[in-house]
Amino acid sequence: MEAIVLAGGFGTRLAARLNGVPKPMAPIAGRPFLEIVLRQLRRCGATRVLLSVGYLHETIQAHFGASFEGMRVEYVIEETPLGTGGAIRRSLERVGENAALVLNGDTYLDADYAEMMRFHTAQKALMTLAVTRQEDIARYGGVRIVENHVAGFEEKGRSGPGWINAGAYVLSRDLPWPPQCTGAFSFEKDVLAVKVSELQPAAYPVQGFFLDIGIPEDFDRAQIALAEV
Repeated sequence: MEAIVLAGGFGTRLAARLNGVPKPMAPIAGRPFLEIVLRQLRRCGATRVLLSVGYLHETIQAHFGASFEGMRVEYVIEETPLGTGGAIRRSLERVGENAALVLNGDTYLDADYAEMMRFHTAQKALMTLAVTRQEDIARYGGVRIVENHVAGFEEKGRSGPGWINAGAYVLSRDLPWPPQCTGAFSFEKDVLAVKVSELQPAAYPVQGFFLDIGIPEDFDRAQIALAEV
């Protein structure tokens, strides 16, 4: 299994807690957050990881080098920010298998990614999206699901329970990109929102623990919640 991890974030909202390191290297219970993500990938059977990096990428490269616990680690370096879409598209071009797992480097999801890959294959999908239920979707926006497929998205702001995008995907190497999606662009706004009816992404429900460390409150919560992961 091959995986892409988006690890180019600035971490602006966490600046006071990062002490000069990029957000994926945020210290969680004495180790970089990205180490937690890579260890999870190794447990799920990943053999090659492409880290999409930009801001302070030298710090990430110096820490992980060319391998991590037996997995090959390679780097796709953004000289200028490409957004989530540009980063995924450039990294996907270097994938050797038919599909790759794509994760955000600031989000932890307790999921069996090997099983998610098998689900994707069984669905014969071009894209599979991990979804998880939250008591309040206001911060994330909602996902509408019909018969195991993503039917649409709801803007952030609406309070109440529902399904959210958990930030983990399986993407076919042959994913059809909108013609305008070159250079820097948003995967969520310029691909998912625009092509959802055409792509009909498979929805992979995950019941496990979910945490996005992007705001200080959740960064602090991660110190305890992920201490033993």
